[in-house]
Amino acid sequence: MPRFSWHTEAVPGPLPVRQVYGFLFVPDGRLLIRLDRTKHSLPGGRPEPGEWRYADILRRETMEEVTLDIAFPHYLGYQLVDDGISPYAQVRMAAVIIGVHPAAPDPDSGRTYRRLLVHPGKAGDLLAWGETGYLQADAAAAAAIDVLGLPHDALPDNGEL
Repeated sequence: MPRFSWHTEAVPGPLPVRQVYGFLFVPDGRLLIRLDRTKHSLPGGRPEPGEWRYADILRRETMEEVTLDIAFPHYLGYQLVDDGISPYAQVRMAAVIIGVHPAAPDPDSGRTYRRLLVHPGKAGDLLAWGETGYLQADAAAAAAIDVLGLPHDALPDNGEL
């Protein structure tokens, strides 16, 4: 069974990055959660051949999955996935949503995901990623305030974007 650990430094050079996911915030401080039936997650996915800039990967994946434009992508850290054979990194970023387009099917899966806005304090519970998920959500909430300049008193109600 893989082991997961959260790291806030840069991804070490030889460690492959297999995923880039984003904690995306609206200007009032609420966080976007992607909902596929009953599973909560963040927008993001795998780098395509030739892609290496995390911000570009996140922008593309965000548009494909939840049809949103983002600005100010900020690197938070990475989750190390160690399966004992071939460890890899899952990069996490925070960004601000600046444009909303009508929901559309993801070109890769054909599914149209729901877009939910939640209080950032609910992210750890909704994502259900265990302790590393709570650490990531805390880092994202702190970056939303300290780096992205969003309010610290985000609205507590849920809503659909």
